[in-house]
Amino acid sequence: MSTPAPVFHSLTPADLTPAQWHPFLVGAVAPRPVAFASTIDAEGRVNLSPYSFFNAFSSNPPILVFSPANRVRDNSQKHTLQNVREVPEVVINICDYALVEQMSLSSTEYAKGINEFTKAGLTELASEQVRPPRVAEAPAAFECVVEQIIELGQNNGAGNLIICRVVRAHFRPDILLPDATGIDPFKLDAVARLGGDWYCRASGASLFEVPKPNRHIGIGIDQLPEHLRTSAVLTGNELGRLANIERDALPTPEQVAAFQTEPMVAYLLNKHRDDDPELKHHLLQLGRHFLAEGRLAEAWKTLLLGQ
Repeated sequence: MSTPAPVFHSLTPADLTPAQWHPFLVGAVAPRPVAFASTIDAEGRVNLSPYSFFNAFSSNPPILVFSPANRVRDNSQKHTLQNVREVPEVVINICDYALVEQMSLSSTEYAKGINEFTKAGLTELASEQVRPPRVAEAPAAFECVVEQIIELGQNNGAGNLIICRVVRAHFRPDILLPDATGIDPFKLDAVARLGGDWYCRASGASLFEVPKPNRHIGIGIDQLPEHLRTSAVLTGNELGRLANIERDALPTPEQVAAFQTEPMVAYLLNKHRDDDPELKHHLLQLGRHFLAEGRLAEAWKTLLLGQ
């Protein structure tokens, strides 16, 4: 029997007003990192504002891109966009959880010339290679020169891509890995934007690892044993993790047999007969438990015992 096609709520952006379409876009494309951008105008007046249409797009050259969209309400343009056209430099500060309320406050639409550093109670720290100051309280900051501004349209909500080349970067020492070779995500405690008033915090229990498949060639879900591939219990994530294993890393029959002495496995084998359907169920659940703990080899051995 074929699986019924899923039913979707489908929309055509052109059939909606910008205000109607916007919450669907930003609600689904989430979470988004936040560019806490500091700029100055030709008169040297400072502006600070957050933008969640933002990401890194190249490491060599080091390119960051953010987009101050025209306001959906009245199609007016943000002070940040006006400033980088006058002075093509920007500091992209990274916001952590300790800064999120002050960062949000800085997005208030104050009149041009009002310094959001002052309004948000943040400290200006002189940059080394660009004119706009950076946020002293931010855990990381990228001094950038603006390479290009790409106007994506002239309508309400149209984006303006500000392509920035990093010329100097600053990282608070406490967020670095012990060997100073990168950033510790737990110590960074970054925040990201969702739709409406929602944010998320990238730390603690919300962080998880997924081994990159480009480190090796996994066998793929199509090569899983049939009892696993067609399981009604294993999720797509669990099948994907099982399939991200190289063929020569699969346990041998001898290794699977030897695993019967593992305490939790031995307990189940002693409790149930070989032909007891409950045994296969419990071995399946134990395999899932090992997967959740990141113990791929033990998961494979347990699940092969249950076939």
